[in-house]
Amino acid sequence: MSERIVNIPHGEYEILALILDEIDLSRLKARMCDDKTSRDRFDKAANGVAVLIENMMGRRTHRLPKSHIEYKEKEA
Repeated sequence: MSERIVNIPHGEYEILALILDEIDLSRLKARMCDDKTSRDRFDKAANGVAVLIENMMGRRTHRLPKSHIEYKEKEA
C-alpha cells in the first residue's frame, strides 16, 4: 500500500488492516496462558477482537478511494 491517504476513514481502514496483519499475539498468549482452558479463552478473545476489527474495516469500505482493491459502494 503506497497510496496517499485521502480521508480519515481511509487512514483508519489502513491502520486497522495493519493491526490485523502484523500484530503478533504469541508473546501475550505465552504470558497469559498456562493450560488448555486459558489457551481456549485467549483464542476466543483474539478471534472476537479480530471480528470487531473486521467489522470496523467493513464500515469504512465505501469511504476508500475508488481505486482501492477493497472499495465497495455504500449499500442503500
